[in-house]
Amino acid sequence: MQKLSASIKQWGLELGFNQIGITDTNLQSAESEHQTWVEKGFHGEMDYMAKHGTKRTRPAELVPNTLRVISARLDYLPPNAAESEAILNDSNKAFISRYTLGRDYHKVMRNKLQKLCEKIQSELNSLNTPSPSKGEGWGGGENGRGGENGCESKNSTVFEYRVFTDSAPVLEVALAEKAGLGWRGKHTLLINKDRGSWFFLGEIYTNLPLVIDTPAANHCGTCTSCLNVCPTQAIVAPYEVDARRCISYLTIELKGSIPLELRPLIGNRVYGCDDCQLYCPWNKFAEITKETDFAVRNGLDDISLVDCFKWTEAEFKTNMAGSAVYRIGYEQWLRNIAIGLGNARTSPEIITALQSRLNGASENLGEHIVWALSRHKK
Repeated sequence: MQKLSASIKQWGLELGFNQIGITDTNLQSAESEHQTWVEKGFHGEMDYMAKHGTKRTRPAELVPNTLRVISARLDYLPPNAAESEAILNDSNKAFISRYTLGRDYHKVMRNKLQKLCEKIQSELNSLNTPSPSKGEGWGGGENGRGGENGCESKNSTVFEYRVFTDSAPVLEVALAEKAGLGWRGKHTLLINKDRGSWFFLGEIYTNLPLVIDTPAANHCGTCTSCLNVCPTQAIVAPYEVDARRCISYLTIELKGSIPLELRPLIGNRVYGCDDCQLYCPWNKFAEITKETDFAVRNGLDDISLVDCFKWTEAEFKTNMAGSAVYRIGYEQWLRNIAIGLGNARTSPEIITALQSRLNGASENLGEHIVWALSRHKK
């Protein structure tokens, strides 16, 4: 398996991944940390973080027969994007997290992971006499199932696999850390010593007994930059985030009313937040992605709050088609922008824009608009 393991890493690079690592399935330490995090209620309304039990921390329970996890890294920092700090410092602009300025990463990662699996299968087929075999929960397809389910030969086990990219109960950071792709930073994101943290992770669960890599060492040291700069102080301790205070959670996962005390702290961040990465010293080593799908679309890197707020639902669907932003829906998009407008410098244009949305607004959206308007009363 040593030769195959090395080949898998090379094929991954040829497919556009920036790094491939391999690990076993022992997540005992991460399991206790995750359970403690859930018990504290830090997952907020993300019920899916708790409902799967130990399937999240024991890969073989999620996908039977899993022996190894192939972890993949794909850089996403887009070329020619407006400077994040400049957008954040202009209260009239809408800041959208850099990872979502281009095509939806779920689609990009899934396609690449599936192609890597097909390459592995093709290689095994060429070395052995194939005999199709079907196994529950294995194979490719949109949700990691269906299609060709593996290959079997006289001299080898069935190649079984399932691909994931932020789409199932998987502890991707813990797995990537064990696979040697980087270490879990104090902001809980993975950091690579040579490339920082501007990247996506994806996984392939497989039954192949591949050669595992050495886990990465932690290099955060005494640095506390991410804790210090978090706008809502969501990083309550090193390596521990209270999602209920995290702007990414508030603008993406939370569907209802954003807590009043947190609204002024959100500023103009209308989808996600990058502050803990922007000020991480390791990101001085980050490189611009070569993946063309992550190039900025529709000027989302530098757009005004008022312009976004004026979009019709049809315009939202057109401008966000193929983007990860699309999944929050039009009304939540308007809710987030209303918060941004409430935090912007007062102007007749902003007040008019907010007032124009009051009639016909839902109770949830209307409440956020009323709050925003109250911020502009002198």
